[in-house]
Amino acid sequence: MRSVREECTDRMLIFNRSHAEKVLHDYARRFNNHRPRQGRDQLAPLDDPSVIPLPAARIQRRQSVAGLIDEYRPAG
Repeated sequence: MRSVREECTDRMLIFNRSHAEKVLHDYARRFNNHRPRQGRDQLAPLDDPSVIPLPAARIQRRQSVAGLIDEYRPAG
């Protein structure tokens, strides 16, 4: 609960229930699928620990959760 408040809802103005549901759905999807975990050596839950990533020549930025959070991935 604290993460969603600090990283999401405390930083934006929620207009109505449908807007709140969309923002919270986007945040939950990112939190569960992309966000790195310290207990997994900074891997996200869906990352395969047996895959060694190659250095990326270019980085691609994607905004998530209504533009509040930036995600960075190798451009490919």
